[in-house]
Amino acid sequence: MLAQADFRQAVEMLPLVSIDLLLRDANGRYLTGLRTNPPARGAWFVPGGRIRKNESLRNALRRIANDELGLAIAAEAWTPRGVYEHFYGTNFAGEAGRSTHYVVLAYEAELSLDTACLPEAQHQSYRWLPAEEIAADPGVHPYTQAYFKE
Repeated sequence: MLAQADFRQAVEMLPLVSIDLLLRDANGRYLTGLRTNPPARGAWFVPGGRIRKNESLRNALRRIANDELGLAIAAEAWTPRGVYEHFYGTNFAGEAGRSTHYVVLAYEAELSLDTACLPEAQHQSYRWLPAEEIAADPGVHPYTQAYFKE
């Protein structure tokens, strides 16, 4: 794991590779959470996280699902949805003028769960919404909306 100063420098110089989890329930609704951390603090966003150096995609999917949702979800449950880019004018430390560039691999899976049981380290609350409501809701981050406007 990188020291915070080294990670800050990496964010300044390189794109980060991350995975976003598009979790769909049996009714076709998708899970979003209200972000607590920069760079998307205060917006509804799908769960996700960065891929670590030397971490396979399979292992990253399992780890991120566990970290973000508190669930052990097999990598085989996820279907690739597409590759996206996210650009932020700030970074994980909330420093204006220090941008972040993500290359995002979006994966989708179907799984119903109770939002009351989800961890609150990254999202202060959760909700299930149909794709068309996510695409139209001004409280949902535009990068999350983009997944549902295709």
